Amino acid sequence: MADAASDESLIYFNGIDGITGEYTLPPMSGEKLAGLVTGEAPPENLSELRYRQKKRAGEYLGVREGVDPQKLEESGWGVIFAHDADPAVKEALSDLLALRESEAGAFYHVYEGPDGYRPGESKSKFLARHGAGPGPADPVKVPYYLLIVGSPEAIPYQFQTQLDVQYAVGRIHFNSYQEYANYARSVAAAEKGEVKLSRRAAYFGVAHKDDPATKSTAAKLVDPLYQKHKDFSANGQQWSGDLFLEEQASKKNLARLLGGDLTPALLFTGSHGLELPATDKRQPGQQGALICGDWPGPGSGGIKQTQYFSAEDLTEETNLLGMISFFFACYGGGTPLEDKFFRTAFKDAPEKIAAYPFLAQLPRQMLALPRGGALAAIGHVERAWGYSFLWPGAGAQIVHFESALEALMKGYRVGYALEYFNERYAEIATVLSDELDGIEAGQVYDPYELSSMWTANNDARGYAIIGDPAVRLPVVDAGSGEVRTAIVVKEVTGQSSTDARVEGDALRKDSVESGRGADEAANQGRETVTRSAGEKIDEAMLNLSPVILVPEGYDKEHPELYAAYVEHVKSGYRNNDAVFNRIMQAFMRGHYSSLIMNWLLFIIGIGFFVATGISAFSDAPVSATLVFGGLGTVTFISYFLTRPTQAVEENLHFIAWLGMIYNTYWTHLMWVVDQVTAQEQLDEATREAIERLKELMDRHAQASGDRPGVDEE
Repeated sequence: MADAASDESLIYFNGIDGITGEYTLPPMSGEKLAGLVTGEAPPENLSELRYRQKKRAGEYLGVREGVDPQKLEESGWGVIFAHDADPAVKEALSDLLALRESEAGAFYHVYEGPDGYRPGESKSKFLARHGAGPGPADPVKVPYYLLIVGSPEAIPYQFQTQLDVQYAVGRIHFNSYQEYANYARSVAAAEKGEVKLSRRAAYFGVAHKDDPATKSTAAKLVDPLYQKHKDFSANGQQWSGDLFLEEQASKKNLARLLGGDLTPALLFTGSHGLELPATDKRQPGQQGALICGDWPGPGSGGIKQTQYFSAEDLTEETNLLGMISFFFACYGGGTPLEDKFFRTAFKDAPEKIAAYPFLAQLPRQMLALPRGGALAAIGHVERAWGYSFLWPGAGAQIVHFESALEALMKGYRVGYALEYFNERYAEIATVLSDELDGIEAGQVYDPYELSSMWTANNDARGYAIIGDPAVRLPVVDAGSGEVRTAIVVKEVTGQSSTDARVEGDALRKDSVESGRGADEAANQGRETVTRSAGEKIDEAMLNLSPVILVPEGYDKEHPELYAAYVEHVKSGYRNNDAVFNRIMQAFMRGHYSSLIMNWLLFIIGIGFFVATGISAFSDAPVSATLVFGGLGTVTFISYFLTRPTQAVEENLHFIAWLGMIYNTYWTHLMWVVDQVTAQEQLDEATREAIERLKELMDRHAQASGDRPGVDEE
């Protein structure tokens, strides 16, 4: 997030480097920010945003007129898998899918296989394939509530964001089948009345010293939300609230709210989110962790693990069953591949902020807890913009936050509650697009107003639901006892074969130590690395060899099969080397043959000239002298015109290039060890090799055609 300084001359951006403890973006003036964003292109779905903005005066909130979004039998529920999704994931979600099918009836739909998401497909193309176009969601064609199952690599964030303009969209992605099963059981338990929570909300607002961003968030967002809702009455039932501000916003107290004695039904937090560079191996496990009040603030050095709350702080005994959380923090929901702000502001140098896009580990872990997980978490994908709720001349504008939380307190489904953010996004995006068009045409503008509009647009667009968008708070009336028992889930082993990255404990258990450089932090503990098969390898071998991926403990349970598998992999590399050697030998045989024939041609030419000289000084007939002289001349003319030595040299070049293409191709294949991206990497390596071979053939043809005496066809 971003915020204005006390003198309103600078805008401070949220985003704290976990290693240095400094802002990842320096404060800047409204004029500078406005200058960076004035060239931004309009959103691809601008027409739909305009339609939604025009309908804002009515009751339109995503679904078509006459459909009750709180009744799944009217609004519908669907799940979207990638076209090549692992069928076992669907099986692990059986508790959830069976529940939603019984509720949605005819408006229940599973998009899988050919009907699922296809690589590179836009939201418009996906909907068109299923008979839906722009405008309000029509459950007859596509259900209003849609759960995406898969990583942001398999189904991109952009698809989710665009789809969320019309529909109520959520996403889940876990590494193991067991985690999918845990979440499915948690939702089923809550929806079936097995969970009963008191109507209690908690508000957690961090305010670091000398940090205008968090101070403003705590004073102008978190505290006002608490004051608004501490005595809120929904459906005749009173809600209570707990407030943790400034020094009370400690990691110890957050732990009490996330599984401890103060665990509420609804949790709202405002803080910095931990940022780590793409080169840091801990990024997938720690990015977006909530920095607590224990950290003194910018300028105090790197952030220690004792100063932030991450997925590692949740244990197998933690029970968050029935909770819905809202994290106002950078990367609290997930991290994209590139920074949208950098892509807009510095168009020639987009910044890749992650090795791959991923969901934040904290909300993922909250949902997948074995004793009972949270139902949903709302978080920001990419940077959160605190300045977005401060409007020049109007002060804090937080009605969309108030409305979303009140909707949840009234028992509305989380996807519907977040429609207030979609409405805000639609309104601001259309106005911002018109403003930028006017500026391009020479219109005078207020830089602070434009900056506010731009950050508000990015903030509203960036929120995402991690979890089923149709879940709702399982609260009970006053006087009824709270019930949050542990769930019982059947054991499911294995992990997804098509859409899971192995994010082991090593990614989550390294702390961010104060004053440590990025390289040192990233390399800590890598002197020896344990493979999933149990084999220990040193760092040098790790950097030179691909990792043979097998289930953990497989080498001990099946030593003979493991040894055979390792030998199979090694033999594959030996066979590949043998194939290349045979190809080289075939080329070299032709090369040597050409070389020998060229030398023979040269020797024969010399021989003819020698014979001509002998004939000229002997009694041989003049005709013989002319014949030998003519043959020698023709031979040398042929030799020098065709320039065989040039052809030989060029063949050596082409053979060397072929070797480099071949070695590059097999090097790529050796390092295809990630099950999620394996097929994509194989396809890319094959395409690259084919392109290089075609280029090599074209160069060979051109070189042959450029030599004298060779006719071009």
